[in-house]
Amino acid sequence: MGAFSIWHWLIVLVVVLLLFGGSGKISQLMGDMAKGIRSFKKGLTEDDEADSAKGEEKKALENKRQADAGQSTTASGEKTGTQG
Repeated sequence: MGAFSIWHWLIVLVVVLLLFGGSGKISQLMGDMAKGIRSFKKGLTEDDEADSAKGEEKKALENKRQADAGQSTTASGEKTGTQG
């Protein structure tokens, strides 16, 4: 139970070589990770802005429909709507 097999040691060796295989590897990895996080956050804010813009468009269309419904005409040409 306490001993690792050859496959465990090979995986550890590969991970160590990937991390420490060259100069600046860790800083490159961290920089790439930071760029990924930044782009993820930017994507989230763009989605929120797009959702709010869509919501505003829907509200504007609904208001226009309600206004048009209030000013619609009947078959005889008379205007209908709320009196106020």
